[in-house]
Amino acid sequence: MAGENRNIHNALRQVHHNLSTFSLNGFSISGLSTYLQAPELDFMVDMGECPLSAVPINHVFLTHAHGDHARCLMRHHSLRKMTGIAKDAVYYIPENIVENAKAWIKAEAFFENVPEYKFRYPEIKSLAPNQRIHLAYRKDLAIEGFPVEHSIPTMGCTLFRYKKKLKKELLNATPEELIAKRASGEEITIDLYEPLISFMGDCKTESLLKKPEIFDSEVLVIECTFLDNDDESMAKLKSHSHLNEIVRVLESIGDSAKCKTIILNHFSMKYSEKHILSTVEKKIPAAWKEKVKVFL
Repeated sequence: MAGENRNIHNALRQVHHNLSTFSLNGFSISGLSTYLQAPELDFMVDMGECPLSAVPINHVFLTHAHGDHARCLMRHHSLRKMTGIAKDAVYYIPENIVENAKAWIKAEAFFENVPEYKFRYPEIKSLAPNQRIHLAYRKDLAIEGFPVEHSIPTMGCTLFRYKKKLKKELLNATPEELIAKRASGEEITIDLYEPLISFMGDCKTESLLKKPEIFDSEVLVIECTFLDNDDESMAKLKSHSHLNEIVRVLESIGDSAKCKTIILNHFSMKYSEKHILSTVEKKIPAAWKEKVKVFL
């Protein structure tokens, strides 16, 4: 990497990925800022910065408390009020950091000289590991958090599309029969949850193997902080993922992965765009090249 241009990317320049049924927009550079928006799903993950494009989004999941992921959470809340959005956004926060989050939110308000009689908490939903709940304003979507290994308590999440489906044994029933069964109190449908997108958050690569169902999601977002061979020990020390380890996981998963797209994000700020692109291109196995994208 000698002589390489190491200038990091402008945090105000958003990345845009158009996926099969929705888009993923935002920014993610390790230590600088991460925010990931899926506007068609009215959902985003983390708030290391709060661009105006984030303000209308009503559902925000916070993976963990590090500042490059969390520091603008309440800026989002404030900007909604400043721009005339009366409806409260809902902030989904891992249950093991909710109390600390509330203390931080209150301290931040008092730091800004908000009188105590005017202070109120935003709408916070505590999310337990492997708990699945429907989004507040999108009943066709549900979120499920899951623990991952990082240097501090952290959760990833999967967003599901929810719908009801007629029971298999009733597929050939007539409308009259279905009406009669429903009138008698019989349940004629089943709940169907289709995994749309999974976000790993910051984590060791081993976390990918502890939640193999993430590979059933249409889109999987994996942090890939470190790339170079001599950075593998640093990845373990910092509890982040390394591209070499991700490649080993992909090779072990093989054809069992149902996901259409895997997005690598959260690269170290010491790497240039050119180095990231060339290294990923060189190291990703041929069988995965069509699926794996970089968030740049």
